[in-house]
This record gives sequence, C-alpha cells and structure tokens, in this order.
Amino acid sequence: MRGRAPSSALASTVEITSTTVQRGDVIQVGGRACRVSDLCQLSHGAKQLLFETGELLTIHGHTRLVAVRMPRRR
Repeated sequence: MRGRAPSSALASTVEITSTTVQRGDVIQVGGRACRVSDLCQLSHGAKQLLFETGELLTIHGHTRLVAVRMPRRR
C-alpha cells in the first residue's frame, strides 16, 4: 500500500519485527495509529517501543507487525 503524505513523500507499508522497527514508524494498536518516538533494547531480542503519546509496547523477537514508514531524508 502506498499513499501520499503531506510532504509529498511516498509512505510505504512494511512488515516490522523487533530487529527492523525504527523511530518514526507508525503502528496501528487498538485501532489507533501510534508513532514510535524511542526504542529500548531488552533481553532475548525484545524491544520496548515508546510512542509519542507516552504509551509503551513491548515486542519480543518473533513478533511481526505492519507499520507505515516514511522514506528517510538524505
């Protein structure tokens, strides 16, 4: 899925795991779009995601989620 973002950059839908999640990824949780603002590495390949709203989500190494990602500016 691709769509136009306000900055005219193309956003893409990507599958993410604890190893591929990035700051800025937008993940839908409970019907709400949540943007990842920070990440914290945990043991056994798990990561704790901090969203802009202050909420936390912990994912383990085998978790697979779908996120919207904006291309990085160079």
